[in-house]
Amino acid sequence: MKLLSPLKTVAAFSLFAAACAPDAPPPQSVVQDTAVAEQLQFAALDEFGFDLAGWHVTDGIIRWNQTFSDLLADHGIDRVSIHQLVQSADGVFDLRSWRAGKRYRVYATDDSASAPRALVYEHSSVDYIVFDLIEPFGVYRESRPVHVRVRQVKGRIDDSLYESLMKVDVDPTLAVSLSEVFAWQIDFFRIQRGDSFNVVFEERSVGGEKIGIGDVQSAYFRHFGEDYYAFHYPEEGRLAYFDEDGESLRKAFLRAPVKFSRISSRYSHSRFHPVLRRRRAHLGTDYAADRGTPIMSTGDGVVVEASYTRGNGNYVKVRHNGTYTTGYLHMSKIKPGTRPGTHVRQGDIIGYVGSTGLATGNHVCYRFWKNGRQVDPLREDFPSVEPLTGETLAAFMAVRDQYMQRLVGTPVYLAP
Repeated sequence: MKLLSPLKTVAAFSLFAAACAPDAPPPQSVVQDTAVAEQLQFAALDEFGFDLAGWHVTDGIIRWNQTFSDLLADHGIDRVSIHQLVQSADGVFDLRSWRAGKRYRVYATDDSASAPRALVYEHSSVDYIVFDLIEPFGVYRESRPVHVRVRQVKGRIDDSLYESLMKVDVDPTLAVSLSEVFAWQIDFFRIQRGDSFNVVFEERSVGGEKIGIGDVQSAYFRHFGEDYYAFHYPEEGRLAYFDEDGESLRKAFLRAPVKFSRISSRYSHSRFHPVLRRRRAHLGTDYAADRGTPIMSTGDGVVVEASYTRGNGNYVKVRHNGTYTTGYLHMSKIKPGTRPGTHVRQGDIIGYVGSTGLATGNHVCYRFWKNGRQVDPLREDFPSVEPLTGETLAAFMAVRDQYMQRLVGTPVYLAP
């Protein structure tokens, strides 16, 4: 018997299962043909789409250092079968991503002496892997249906944005999303008491359990007495946000090459060098962050250098156009595949924070050239990407008006 998927498994496994209550509701996300749908109407399904009637289920957590082979051996699967399953997994699931702490479920017939017939490994809150443990074996990747609903929240910041979102029962990672939406307009390290926000966003859940935040659809933020708006509108296949006039919120360059970092040393023509022990020009901006923190290209461009020198350590240099070039120094390592000639887009990871070269602590030294001369990027007034125009602008305005009505009116609070 071959397990084709949890959906097909319901039909196949029902040969062994006892009849279920006739009023059990069918799942709403996997019915694909009439024959299977009719069987599903009488199936009591678990969270992975398996018919539970007539089966013995064992749940567990992957132990530290417990491999895929170890787990199967613990359940009586022989070495030859394990080898065939490993081969079946090739191209479907990389067993190197097997992790301790993940949930699994083993399915066997009610006969306690029988060998297990299926294993489900919960790869994430959405994705899971089904292993058919009987010949001819098989491995299948499946997904739970994700429910997306739109919520709207507003609030006044009395302590931090994170805590303000917690108070209204919203995943605080929404603060991260907002910091990315307003990356150039607002310095979220300077959020102050009295600032306020109003956000329309997507909330994702699986089986009634919240699993995270989707896209921010629109947002209003009042910061230091200034009003900032953001409206989501698709642009060339990427997530893009525009202000109330159709001007892009995305600048030609990100404010910083790493997220959630702090400036440990600014651009200066005279700074005491901690390694050389003397004063010299420091024509870059240092962002301190944990070792291994991803470093992003701050703009679209082409890698022109990706190498190592005694002073720079591991570094990458990106030419963005005829005017601007950026450099990223002291990386712990350069991301594999990042080499001269590689095209990168704004936000692409090109390396990881470290302390190679003449450096005392983990950070990235961010260098910025304008017309061949190093300048302080924090003092530059960078242009936005191209604004919306013509028919695209008119279509955007219609969308903006709908969102604006929600933002300036009384928000609708949906029950968490």
